[in-house]
Amino acid sequence: MVLGRLTHYAFDAVLFSAFLAGVKRSTGLTPSIRSESVTESPELKKWIDNYLWVGEWAMDQSVAIMASTSFFERKR
Repeated sequence: MVLGRLTHYAFDAVLFSAFLAGVKRSTGLTPSIRSESVTESPELKKWIDNYLWVGEWAMDQSVAIMASTSFFERKR
């Protein structure tokens, strides 16, 4: 039960990070809270940067998978 709940929260966190990455890529908007302004702690700064990097990675992987299937096509 606890493992399922933890997995759910982790998936939600990655999904939100990927959402932020998608907003950044499609609009150029980035969170105004930079890791430098949140804390002086180097450990927390690294954690925030890694969290946002996971969203970028998830976005890249999702786009690569969607581009390789016939279910999606690019329209510009």
